[in-house]
Amino acid sequence: MATELFNNGQHVCVMFSDLVEEDEGEVVQTNQFFICDHGQGALIDPGGQMTYNELFIALSRFFPPKELKYILASHADPDIVASVGRWLTGSECQVVISKLWSRFIPHFCPAGKTAGRIVSIPDDGLRIQIGQSEVLALPAHFLHSEGNFQFYDPISKILFSGDLGASMVSNSDAAEPVTDFSAHLRSMQSFHRRYMSGNRACRLWAAMVRQLDIQCIVPQHGCMFQGPEMVARFIDWVEQLECGIDLLDEQHYSLPRNWLRPVDGF
Repeated sequence: MATELFNNGQHVCVMFSDLVEEDEGEVVQTNQFFICDHGQGALIDPGGQMTYNELFIALSRFFPPKELKYILASHADPDIVASVGRWLTGSECQVVISKLWSRFIPHFCPAGKTAGRIVSIPDDGLRIQIGQSEVLALPAHFLHSEGNFQFYDPISKILFSGDLGASMVSNSDAAEPVTDFSAHLRSMQSFHRRYMSGNRACRLWAAMVRQLDIQCIVPQHGCMFQGPEMVARFIDWVEQLECGIDLLDEQHYSLPRNWLRPVDGF
């Protein structure tokens, strides 16, 4: 199912939340996003091989996939961008990704397919022209990837936040915005405590995004945070989050149990 996040006639944002087949919890749910302005289009975090065919078909209802201008990738995880080789084959698009990951992208692609088609984002971000508008690539380093960017659309006032804000929910639930923040924490907290690097990065991110007019935060997994109240509650929660290296102690770096026990015959 496609969810229209914004449409003023010239500028459109669409989310696809149910393209991954749910198979007894073996595959994580993912969201893919499309932005179009005055006839020029970009996909954000188009996903892996298992989403490509379904996304191609779903996107075709809104836009000719062969005419894509950009693939915008928050980072280089397989569920973010493993299908990039097929998008590069099926269109003339360019891939926009952190400079840290630009030399890794060819590993997802046929030899030579990426030549001249990767736009490297410097660490301090980038303004990306789409049609008559711009999308901002905002630094979100170590949340969770070393080279990590989120994409802010000033027209729709949507922040596409990648893995920050992710929740482990079903395809059907992912299409609905969060209405009870406290209850939603149950599907979000464990992921963030493990996958985000530490509170320092969280606090720096919160200070940065509070300078923006954000009406909606949409992660790459799970439910969106819609409206000023939910956006503010999420930013406040991230700012206080203890995660990653904040939680480490010597137990996390101990030898495997029974590792030193002699093995029979040796």
